[in-house]
Amino acid sequence: MSTSNRNPRRRFMCVAAAIGLPSLDANSQPASSRLSVDSSTALKVRIIIGDKSIPVTLDNNDTARDFVALLPLSLTLEDYAATEKVATLERRLTTAGAPAGTTPAVGDFSYYAPWGNLAIFYKPFRYSAGLIRLGRIDNGVELLQVEGRIPVRIEVQPH
Repeated sequence: MSTSNRNPRRRFMCVAAAIGLPSLDANSQPASSRLSVDSSTALKVRIIIGDKSIPVTLDNNDTARDFVALLPLSLTLEDYAATEKVATLERRLTTAGAPAGTTPAVGDFSYYAPWGNLAIFYKPFRYSAGLIRLGRIDNGVELLQVEGRIPVRIEVQPH
């Protein structure tokens, strides 16, 4: 891995430029509230499982933008409560401006702040304090409805 890929700020700035976010000055943080996604261009990522791809449209919030700063990611999703797939992220995401919690629906791509993990729902669940929706799976949620661990790669979806 090159030195530039180990620097989260540099990686974020490269991803931000690739997806059309405004440029940042040297003192800006990746999760800066100054960032905004053009509402006419939804930010898309994809979850890659083997030779299959699950498209995800991210919400326009600080936590989702901070998540993009981690990409690309290789993770192992594990089943939790026969309802969701979870994986621990390499660092905690910002919760600035986030609601106190949410009620997840099938296909919600979320961040569970108390544990610092990604939570991808393949079944509905009750309201959960500390759960922040990052976005929604466009299609292919059934690929997650398997028992056991799933190695995945998550990356910005090319245009």
